[in-house]
Amino acid sequence: MSNFKKSPWSWIPSLYFAQGLPYVAVMTISVIMYKRLGISNADIALYTSWLYLPWVIKPFWSPFVDLLKTKRWWVVSMQILVGAGLAGIAFTIPASNFFQLTLALFWLMAFSSATHDIAADGFYMLALDSNKQAMYVGIRSTFYRVATIAGQGLLIIIAGALESATGLTPLDLEVKAGPNYSASIEIPSDSLLVNPYVNNPTDDYTFDIYPDILEIGTGNISKDSASILRSFAYEQNLRNGFIIRDGVVSLDGQNIKSSWWSSSISTPLGNWIKRNFGENRDLNKVNQLTGSSRLVFVRLTKAPESGQKIVLNTSFNRGDKSIFLAHGERIEFTSDNWDKPAMLLVQVDPKLDHDAVANFRGLSGNITFAWSITFFILAGFFIAVALYHKFILPKPISDTSSSTDVTPSAIFKEFFETFASFFRKKQVLVAVSFLLLFRFSEAQLVKMVTPFLLDPNELGGLGLTTGQVGMVYGTVGIIGLTLGGIIGGIVASVGGLKKWLWPMALSIALPSFSFVYLALFLPDNLFVINFCVFIEQFGYGFGFTAYMLYMIYFSDGKHKTAHYAICTAFMALGMMIPGMIAGWLQELLGYKNFFYWIMICYGLTFIVTAFLKIDPAFGKKVKQ
Repeated sequence: MSNFKKSPWSWIPSLYFAQGLPYVAVMTISVIMYKRLGISNADIALYTSWLYLPWVIKPFWSPFVDLLKTKRWWVVSMQILVGAGLAGIAFTIPASNFFQLTLALFWLMAFSSATHDIAADGFYMLALDSNKQAMYVGIRSTFYRVATIAGQGLLIIIAGALESATGLTPLDLEVKAGPNYSASIEIPSDSLLVNPYVNNPTDDYTFDIYPDILEIGTGNISKDSASILRSFAYEQNLRNGFIIRDGVVSLDGQNIKSSWWSSSISTPLGNWIKRNFGENRDLNKVNQLTGSSRLVFVRLTKAPESGQKIVLNTSFNRGDKSIFLAHGERIEFTSDNWDKPAMLLVQVDPKLDHDAVANFRGLSGNITFAWSITFFILAGFFIAVALYHKFILPKPISDTSSSTDVTPSAIFKEFFETFASFFRKKQVLVAVSFLLLFRFSEAQLVKMVTPFLLDPNELGGLGLTTGQVGMVYGTVGIIGLTLGGIIGGIVASVGGLKKWLWPMALSIALPSFSFVYLALFLPDNLFVINFCVFIEQFGYGFGFTAYMLYMIYFSDGKHKTAHYAICTAFMALGMMIPGMIAGWLQELLGYKNFFYWIMICYGLTFIVTAFLKIDPAFGKKVKQ
């Protein structure tokens, strides 16, 4: 039986799940792991940000994937390398210099994963005809998203369960918020700081918490009061050795000289935009208040042995995310401070105005062991996926090395020829313009959706709580985006890309009117808000299908793998540059006028779409 008879369902979901998982491991799980292991926020932000670089520059080595070996070989080999990198991380976590070692392995894993992306996308184009490519384009995106959700959810749950199983009885803090509770802040007395508990030391290690059920009001307090309480908790924890000082350097804004760009370009231009198109709002009444805060005290009931350190990591467990931990996520207990009160600071969202409950759980297990086992599990999974793909991936006849002469001079000549051939393609200027401008509006919109949902009505936002935003955009929005992508792929496989190009261009633009409606009327009905976000995200998912298929269409040819990688670089650039100016523009225009601007910018989407020339047969099913 021919390899092409294998159902795409047997390998597309697993291939793109394997494509998404290393990305989320490098970009998200690494941040959580380093936080649990005590690395400072400054170091985490600085060093993990560089890990994104391989995905940015991957087009520069994509020609080698085209020139050497087969795409199938690259896919399986990179999956094995990613698995080996994950195993290496698991081995080095317990080392004294784990931060440097694991960063190096994450860096190598990022390059392997970026290379895997190049090969997987190339293999997808080789193993499927244009009709199947159109049909499954939504499926591959869906399983990539499933991988990101599984990585941020399931793997963190595994690490947390291992921490819980290897440490003291977890600390459980129940928080009840509501308008009937007091919202005033309370600075504890000196006597409470010396001995805040009635419990006596025991022979067992447990965490003593006071109060174990916290009641906090939903009425707001001044920002200065909240800042005083947080500073008090921070200084007390620092003085008693529960935390280390944050590596944050504050700057005196009066000593910062404006750059030429700021003084000559951005400031005058911004003032002109704000004067002629901005909304007039009284900002004196905004942002003077914040959510109420309460302190929680924690100590050990028994002294650790000299030199022993018991780390308590506390995080949100369940309930309403409008209640959050503002300070005290990581506390270190030693023989010197075990009987002193460590402080956790709980705060509520300033927009929360109804009864809500949240639970926070503190884990104190063997953190290095827990994360080592988690990465061993992930490594084993990747090796299993590599073995599965070794046998299940089809072997397309066209999946061959592009270069038969493997001498260094021939390879480098072919390498530069690959890039040159991309820019010699017909309609290359139109294609690049399309890749940069088709999502020009959406790239700005996506940056401002969450702030719009969170900001108060006085600033033109909807004033939702953090928990409500998690439901609206993090759940309903993702469902709409996924359904739109899947349905877009199905209809494109029936009529072809050319037939559906304009309906998809319209669908990415017209549903964005829902945000104009939200900004004009500022509804407080959650069903209406959810429906509007769903419509916009569904339209974007449906319309984005045309964008993905056009990249496949334009990349077709001798060096399709490398050319597709170049297209993805333009895609990233098309999202990055508009996104950089979105916040600046919104602050000048206000939300209502900003969304008007977004709708105007969709004219660019229609202009670049009008210049495309696409084979009517591309994406259609070939009649037998």
